[in-house]
Amino acid sequence: MSKNKKNTIEVQITSIAIVSLKYKGYISLTYIAKYRNNQEPFAIINNWMRGRSTIEFLGLWEKLSNPDFKPLEFERFKSEAGDNYFVLSPQRWVESTHAIGLISKSGRYGGTYAHKDIAFEFASWISSEFKLYLIKEFQRLKYDENRRISLKWNLNRTLSKLNYRIHTDAIKAHLIPVLITPAQAAQPNLFQGEIENLQLPKPQIEEQQRIADFLDSSEAYINRFQTTLRKLRSLKTALMQDLLTGKKRVTPMLTEPQEAGA
Repeated sequence: MSKNKKNTIEVQITSIAIVSLKYKGYISLTYIAKYRNNQEPFAIINNWMRGRSTIEFLGLWEKLSNPDFKPLEFERFKSEAGDNYFVLSPQRWVESTHAIGLISKSGRYGGTYAHKDIAFEFASWISSEFKLYLIKEFQRLKYDENRRISLKWNLNRTLSKLNYRIHTDAIKAHLIPVLITPAQAAQPNLFQGEIENLQLPKPQIEEQQRIADFLDSSEAYINRFQTTLRKLRSLKTALMQDLLTGKKRVTPMLTEPQEAGA
């Protein structure tokens, strides 16, 4: 679990930790329980798991999501749920049923984590109001993550276009004869005042910083490419010099190979 990135959202002045596991968001039940009891959150979780309705919900979720789930152990827990002596911890539930909806870990990201479906159910048991705020903040977090992924994809696409432009400009400048003048290639009826009056959207400061960081790394890549391009140009110049001075002959390269026995 420590290898996974941890995010935190604020729900009614309570920090809630979220970890992505297998591309799914797992929310900390320990942090949610602290909203009700900051001193003994594990007792809150264990009390929630004692209820028959909780066991039925966890078992149904596992049946729908987990092919390795053990239904016989689940039935035993469900039959005992509600009795005065019945106690069930997340660790015991996971070890006995091979459940995947709950994860209990120690260490850097220690505590009890649950798939978002289960975490929302637990939050509803804590407080309906808290559950609604939790859902809203979780959705906002996922929206921000998807927007960052989209921004990175667009920047990669822009960088690919930029690299393509470098290639084509180099070919036009050094390999293809110039057929038109720069004046002929200029766009007509476009003045500086019109350009200055264009309204362009400006991203937030955080996005500007991410864009700047990405463009810095892109600039380093372009500089390396341009260094390689200069070396290739130098090699081409040297080769052309050898051909013009006769050090290398092109006639054998142009002669068609004769067929065997001709």
